[in-house]
Amino acid sequence: MIRFTPILLAVLYAFVMYRFSVWRTTRELDQRSTELADPRLKRLNDQLAAALDLPRIRVHIYEIDPVNGLAAPDGRIFITRGFYRKFQNGEVTAEEMASVIAHELGHVALGHARRRMIDFSGQNALRTALSMILSRFLPGIGVWIANGITTLLAARLSRGDEYEADEYAAALLSKAGIGTGAQKSLFTKLEELTQSRGGAMPAWLMSHPKTEERIKAIEKLERKWAVAPR
Repeated sequence: MIRFTPILLAVLYAFVMYRFSVWRTTRELDQRSTELADPRLKRLNDQLAAALDLPRIRVHIYEIDPVNGLAAPDGRIFITRGFYRKFQNGEVTAEEMASVIAHELGHVALGHARRRMIDFSGQNALRTALSMILSRFLPGIGVWIANGITTLLAARLSRGDEYEADEYAAALLSKAGIGTGAQKSLFTKLEELTQSRGGAMPAWLMSHPKTEERIKAIEKLERKWAVAPR
């Protein structure tokens, strides 16, 4: 029984962290967000809603400066104030903003938002368990090895989710009559918009796929849809 104690502690830790993470995230978003009310974006949001047979799609502004979009575990869609400001300044088009919303809708529809919260807790638990085990055999460096393993695992899972959400968004944007052009053009702007410092980082260490790979994946879908029987 004693030999399994680190594993049992890790499982318990994962559960506690999951519940705490959900509570903390929900509270933060509730306190620092308001519903988006922009007439220029409403038309495109209505097109997305119609393509999904929904009466409307609610989008919220999350009052932080970093440029980002996110999907909460409860299914709500958020655009950060920093991202919306880029739109107001003309650096991002309405269609490109719609592509962000479609992407986040993909995360919700595919279960990524809730799964990511679980993954985050599970990764912390795995990191804790590995650190406890490896430190017995590799004192001093066991913790570093555990951190490296879980970081690589998290990045790989995240990249897979991003490709899936991109594909969902591409299909939704096409069905809504908006098209994938804005989706691809936004990809080319993201590094500059987010002031990314990861340009030289290997793709397998990044939480998001490289820009050119995301565009190629969308273009592959377009070719596939072009030859599909109608």
